[in-house]
Amino acid sequence: MRTETRLRTVLGIDAAWTEREPSGVALIVDRGSGWRLLEVAASYAGFAAHKDADPIVRHRGSLPDAPALLAVAREKLGEPVDLVAIDMPLSLVPIMGRRASDNMISSEYGARHASTHTPSVARPGRLSDELRIRFEAAGYPLAVSEPSGRALLEVYPHPALIELASADRRLPYKHSKSRKYWPDESPAARRQNLFETWRRIIALLDVRIQGVKDSLPLPSPDERGHVLKAFEDALDAVVCAWVGSCVMDGRARAHGDLESAIWVPIPD
Repeated sequence: MRTETRLRTVLGIDAAWTEREPSGVALIVDRGSGWRLLEVAASYAGFAAHKDADPIVRHRGSLPDAPALLAVAREKLGEPVDLVAIDMPLSLVPIMGRRASDNMISSEYGARHASTHTPSVARPGRLSDELRIRFEAAGYPLAVSEPSGRALLEVYPHPALIELASADRRLPYKHSKSRKYWPDESPAARRQNLFETWRRIIALLDVRIQGVKDSLPLPSPDERGHVLKAFEDALDAVVCAWVGSCVMDGRARAHGDLESAIWVPIPD
């Protein structure tokens, strides 16, 4: 008798801490032959846009709408998403400052320059609380331990990429920090170094998620900064989705307590 393979899905979101900045979104699926990137976009609007719509010239920020994101993902998949993996501080109680999860990540990865930013009442503040509440209302409670069903996960790309690349320290892949990474290099050399890092990350992800390389071609080296930032947001969303896939595959660990947890892949 033929056994039907169950579809497994993850929605990855590189969530901006304010509504002014765009948030990348990626949707991956495993139909029984390994994970594949179904779609990636540099903003919520880009993810929701119809495939025949005009391309977005410049992605804009907007408030995250959990039910709408889940509905769009379901339309693309034909069934609900299993896990939602978000790069944003999340907690079962209001965030007032650093959490146990922040301290655990910083203790383990701080020496490798991948400590967490300190969240506060103002940033992300209410945005984080409302996002968690709306996902929970839609059937995706925040998971601070191994999820037993649909769940919302907090992830953090910097330590995830350290494990992906077996790196000694945080990867230099943020466009806005290129001067800090390579202070003695020319602007052209900095951009070349940045693109080499992006190329490396994409190659590593493509081994684990089919279609990443085809879906994320590198921008032209002379593109404007907002184009590079859009590419970076989309790339981060794929990293978030990959961490979610690791959780589903039993290859990730929660760093935190009963209130919050940041999930990081376990080294191969």
